[in-house]
This record gives sequence, structure tokens and C-alpha cells, in this order.
Amino acid sequence: MSTPMMTTDPFDDDKLREECGIFGVVGVTDAANFVALGLHALQHRGQEAAGIVTHDARQGFCQERRMGLVRDSFTSQDMMESLPGDIGIGHVRYSTAGAKGYTNIRDVQPFFGEFSMGGAAIAHNGNLTNAVALRRELIERGSIFQSSSDTECIVHLMARSMGRTIPDRMEEALRKVEGAFSIVAMTRTKLIGCRDPRGVRPLVLGRKGDGSWVLASETCALDIIGAEFLREIEPGEMVVCTAEGVESHFPFRPTKPRFCIFEHVYFSRPDSSLGGRSVYETREAIGRELAKEAPVDADLVCPVPDSGTPAAIGYSLESGIPYAMGIIRNNYMGRTFIEPTEQIRNMGVLLKLNVNRALIRGKRVILVDDSVVRGTTSRKIKEMVIDAGAAEVHFRIASPPTAWPCFYGVDTPEREKLLAANMSEDEMCAHLGVDSLRFITLDGLYRAVGELKGRDPKNPAYCDACFSGEYPVPPSDMIEQGFKTKEPAE
Repeated sequence: MSTPMMTTDPFDDDKLREECGIFGVVGVTDAANFVALGLHALQHRGQEAAGIVTHDARQGFCQERRMGLVRDSFTSQDMMESLPGDIGIGHVRYSTAGAKGYTNIRDVQPFFGEFSMGGAAIAHNGNLTNAVALRRELIERGSIFQSSSDTECIVHLMARSMGRTIPDRMEEALRKVEGAFSIVAMTRTKLIGCRDPRGVRPLVLGRKGDGSWVLASETCALDIIGAEFLREIEPGEMVVCTAEGVESHFPFRPTKPRFCIFEHVYFSRPDSSLGGRSVYETREAIGRELAKEAPVDADLVCPVPDSGTPAAIGYSLESGIPYAMGIIRNNYMGRTFIEPTEQIRNMGVLLKLNVNRALIRGKRVILVDDSVVRGTTSRKIKEMVIDAGAAEVHFRIASPPTAWPCFYGVDTPEREKLLAANMSEDEMCAHLGVDSLRFITLDGLYRAVGELKGRDPKNPAYCDACFSGEYPVPPSDMIEQGFKTKEPAE
């Protein structure tokens, strides 16, 4: 009999899952090696599966897709030699559409297709809010789908386009989709990048040497291959990169940009840059703002590792309360763990976190975390800290209450499973059993990311739908299935 395995991290099950990570490069020898390194830097954005497509003048298009981490598949010499060429794109995945929480190898990107003018591959970060309707219409017209991914809708729309080039066909296809998308694609010689008109998901352009161009979800993926960061791809922009240079144009109707504010809070790596701002410095500023809004007498400020660390440092600096590593994370658990008994299975968070008892005992502790989703992990962490002898436990959360699901590429629970959708702040405090619980306000979060006047309710600068319930793109598929959006304010 096989040993039971847990396929997801018990600590991260109560976190919002990052969307996906995309990377592409053109004009370098052994492009697949650079793609693998870039995907490794973006591993935090997707840990279920990874894929790489390259093109070589002699062997044509080559592709490999694997379940699990990049380091477990795309490091062997045999694997990398099977992906020759000087152009390539790659993708790391979390399942945010299709069969949530489960990845089939057929859903692993990039997707590849042969068109009348040649082959092309595409990888997508985000989520199409009209994918169900598109899929239904395409199937009725004869399309045969191989995956449950919304990205495949783009491939079929491209196949039906009458455009003369791959970029032309991609433009026509993307004009028919709704939602959020940042895309990298490739032909035999062209690396293509595109962001949706609102720029919900990130995409950056870099250069490595002369005539070599890089596209990536985050700047940290440029750093790992020694590429120079040039700029962010603008909302609604499409770029076509070749050995001759970069062509840029704007094929979509202009609209108000609404970048995802949660990228600043949690999704992006702290050593990346967003909108010209260091992610780490922004998270520290969030902690400072939180300390101003929600002070409390205590002895220690402790992060819930690792995502709560910069905000906890900011809270400590602003409040003057000492910062301490009161909770230690075991970074070697990985994404799978042998669980032979129900007793071990119920340990959950203990497999990942342990309390520094000598430091915590007798202290009034402020725990700083990035978010509260279902609340199950927060309760377990509180119990661990109390069992370690803490005199008081105060939670401070570096984001507003997450009360609405995201439909733009983040795997969030249904609204009825979100703690903040069903309880007030005081009720959540009682439910978690802590001495106090405070979230940063939406205005405070906006101030921390540089909007000094806070949030303009009539013209918000970011997509904050998971906090406000105000969706910049109506989630048409979900509305058709009965989802009720927030009633407009009178």
C-alpha cells in the first residue's frame, strides 16, 4: 500500500495563492537555461507545475512540461539539451481557473499551436472573466479543447482570426476577452508581451547585452540572469521583441489603469520593484501605517513568517516596540510531506512553524501577518503562541479585511468561506480568541503605497476588489452562475 501524501502546504492552504509567473527571452544562446533561472526566481508565484517552450532553427519548436517545482525538473543536462534554441518562454502555475486546487499536465503552460503562418506558444498570468462563455461559443463553432485552462481560449481565438501575423492574431483575440492578462508569447523569431488595458497583473521588460530582450512578471527574475531592467510594459501595451529591437503599440481602447494592490502586500517578491517602488520598502511602510492606525501596548512585535516580516519591521520602527523572531519557519518541509497517520495530519501548521518559547514566555506579543483569509491558520498560530506562555496575543494585519473573491488570477475561496465576509472585526477577534485584532484600513494601505490622500472612492488608483467588492471588470461568467456583486452605494 502506498504511503499517504499531502500535496499542498498546510500553512499556505489558508493564504491567497499567487496567480502565475511568466518569463521569456530572445537573442541568447541556450535560451532554456535563462528561462529556467527566471522561472526559479518566480517560483513564489506558482508551485504546482512549470513548462518551457523554445525554438531552434534545426529542431523547430521544443517543449517540456512537468508537475512540481522548477528545480526538480528543469536542472538536468538531458532536460535542458532537449530544449535548444535562442528564444524561449516559460510559465509557473497555480490553478486559478479550471479545476481549482488540482493541476492536470494538460493544463500546464505554455500552450503551443501551429497556425497557417507558423507555430506560436503562449503563457498567461491572470484570469479571463468571460472564459466560460467564450469556451461555450468556441465549442459550438467546432473548437476542440485539450485543457481546462482559460488560456486555451486565446489560442482558439487566434486560430480563427484572419490576421496576417501572429501579433495581429493575438491582438484580435485579446480584444474579445475580458478580465486580467499579462502574456508572453513567441514565434520562431519574435518574443511578444502584452498587458490588459487596466494593467491588473505585472509585466516588465529587460535587456541582456546587445539585441537580447527579456520579459518577466517581476524584476527579481531579471536580476537572476543579470539582465538590465528597462521599464514596465504599460497597461494596454503590446511589445514585439526581435534581434532588431522592440516595437511597441497600443491596440486596445484606453481605460483607467487598475493595478492589483495585493501585489504590493503579498504576491510579489520583496526584492522586486513595482511602479518604481521597492516592494520591501512599501511593505515596511504598510507596517508603519498600521502602527499609527492600530497602536497597542506590548513587549514584542513578531512577524508571521515570512510574508509578514517587512510589515512587522515597519510596525516595530514606528511604535518603538522591539522586533523579534518569535515564530520560526521550517523552510525545508517542501510542498509534500509524508503523513502516515491522522494524528500527524492534524498537526498542520506545526509542520511549518514553531514558536521561540524562551523569547515569548510571559510577553505581550503583537503578531503581524499579511492577511486573514479563512482564519484557520491564524487560530492555530494564536494557540501555539499561548501554549508557549505568551501573556497576551494581538494580531495586526497588513491588509484590509479580505471580504470578496478575486476573479483576476488569484485563487481565493468562495465568499461564504472568507472570514471577513461573514464577521465584523470584533466578531473575528472573538472567533480567533486573541486579545485584539486590527486590520490596516483601505485608506491606510493606499497611503502606504504612495497615495498620500488615501483612496479616492470615485476614482481608485488600484484594483482592490478583494477588499472593497468593487470590480473594475464585471466577472460576467460568475454573475451568470449566480454570483452577486456589491450593491452600488447610493
